[in-house]
Amino acid sequence: MAPSSSSGLTFKLHPLVIVNISDHYTRVKTQLNPPPSVCATENASNNGEAMLQPNPRVYGCVIGVQRGRTVEIFNSFELLFDPSTETLDRSFLEKKQELYKKVFPDFYILGWYSTGSDAEESDMLIHKALMDINESPVYVLLNPAINHAQKDLPVTIYESELHVIDGIPQLIFAHTSYTIETVEAERISVDHVAHLKPSDGGSAATQLAAHLTGIHSAIKMLNSRIRVLHQYLAAMQKGDIPCENSLLR
Repeated sequence: MAPSSSSGLTFKLHPLVIVNISDHYTRVKTQLNPPPSVCATENASNNGEAMLQPNPRVYGCVIGVQRGRTVEIFNSFELLFDPSTETLDRSFLEKKQELYKKVFPDFYILGWYSTGSDAEESDMLIHKALMDINESPVYVLLNPAINHAQKDLPVTIYESELHVIDGIPQLIFAHTSYTIETVEAERISVDHVAHLKPSDGGSAATQLAAHLTGIHSAIKMLNSRIRVLHQYLAAMQKGDIPCENSLLR
């Protein structure tokens, strides 16, 4: 277990960062492990060989501001990771940094994030690679495993500290405490999600199925109307029906 940090910094974490990391992980996991219906179709075409992947790790940068001894993490963005070399795509990082700087000129890269149950030795390589951008980056780790007995948020923030181990100075991760900080827009959004319940008393899955069914019906209706317009324009172009500019307008 990582020791506690002794830097004395105060960390404030905004809910948007947690939502972004969770969304990033969920999307990547769903792409690697598609639903059973999709798996069945793919397995049929691949002689029934299962291609399910273990829980993936995702990577990104966290951005925000540091005012004196207070570090406030406002937002995050995704990064590309090469598992063969265990390095980040540096050109992609610099491009994203430039784009975010145009939108949020006061925000700086404070560190990076990943997913997992605990910090790994290989994580220090990524951590050191970011030290030319921030000499003391923070590491935000989200544990995606569901633990119903856990009351605290499954998020840990690490700093790096230089410790002498067996006479050799080494950088190690030290976990630090943090508080959740919200602005008005975030409070409204989080409160809305927390109180979102099915109106008919059904489960969340039932509500999601009903929502997706409604979207599917709307797309089918839109597709049928576009098909009618396409057929009308094609017939007009062939000369099968007269051209009416008033309808085209």
